[in-house]
Amino acid sequence: MKVQGPWLDDPDAQAVCAVLERAGYRALFVGGCVRNVLLGVAVSDYDIATDALPETVTNLAEKAGLRVVPTGIDHGTVTVISGGKPHEVTTFRRDVETDGRRAVVAFTTDVAEDAMRRDFTMNALYATAAGALIDPLGGLADLQARQVRFVGEAEDRIREDYLRILRFFRFHAWYGDVAGGIDPEGLAACAALSAGIETLSKERVGAEMRKLLAAPDPAPSVASMARAGVLAAVLPGADDRALAPLVHLEAGRGPRWQARLAVLGGDWAGLRLSRAEARDLAALRDAAGSVEGPAVLGYRLGAVLGADAVLVRAAVMEQPLPDGWQAEVARGAAAVFPVAAADLPELAGPALGKRLKELEARWLAADLRPGRAELLG
Repeated sequence: MKVQGPWLDDPDAQAVCAVLERAGYRALFVGGCVRNVLLGVAVSDYDIATDALPETVTNLAEKAGLRVVPTGIDHGTVTVISGGKPHEVTTFRRDVETDGRRAVVAFTTDVAEDAMRRDFTMNALYATAAGALIDPLGGLADLQARQVRFVGEAEDRIREDYLRILRFFRFHAWYGDVAGGIDPEGLAACAALSAGIETLSKERVGAEMRKLLAAPDPAPSVASMARAGVLAAVLPGADDRALAPLVHLEAGRGPRWQARLAVLGGDWAGLRLSRAEARDLAALRDAAGSVEGPAVLGYRLGAVLGADAVLVRAAVMEQPLPDGWQAEVARGAAAVFPVAAADLPELAGPALGKRLKELEARWLAADLRPGRAELLG
């Protein structure tokens, strides 16, 4: 089978492979780039695996006039710059020791051993520079069935890196067959080892949850997370019941992980959010319980977050979206409070601030419609 990857027509990627192949080594595209080509999904970058040791890759590339950066040399990865573009080249590896967060690896010349240390069978697919598919573990069948399955024993793979629990649900959301259901062995292993999530850094957990919630429809995967006890481990107190309604209401609008996280609720402390993200999520949570109209929400929160707030509230309250809500949010986002301090020359200091707040409250209560004269009259 030939994989019609974009690297076939990429002279820079081909140049990196040629450097290795001319010296008698293998150069195989691996993982996401191969998986995505076979699924008809866009490829953003290439990972190349080889049986050449990192120092050999470095020497060969530099002799060919290419620049090399030792980005992860302890784990066998160097970045080869060809045509100004980075290409990560990693030596075939096998795990020697793992602690659930990081691994000690040994290099190997066997592509099957390299495949065995990968997380899912659909990520253990390789292709030559000419596009010939190499499938050491039968991952193609799983990919074609849209079945996200751990390589080997699921619990063994998870113990190597507990982030794979979250990756399992994220990959199911993006690439899995929802109708066919989630892999039961993988789900059981994630449930059994969910306590391991506590050992992960907040940054890694937060990044993975953002990717999961950005999927076209993460609701079935998140529901499986909830059943397995994984959602509670990541977001204590979360409730996923409003997520599916939100995804339905979002139709025609690009997904926003912030809105989806807002309807899940729970304690977000374990995600290491930025201050801006935490502020936005708090605003969405408050909006879910407010009675303010779409225009007022647009004025308070801006066009994007205001639209999120309308959607979140409708999903949480199990209500239909108001007629013309998008235009109303846009109206509010563009609105400017019509009264300024210069309109109240008789006031100063705290008295001026108090009066402006009173007038703005009247303006908001009237759905941003009164003009300056009406407010001052």
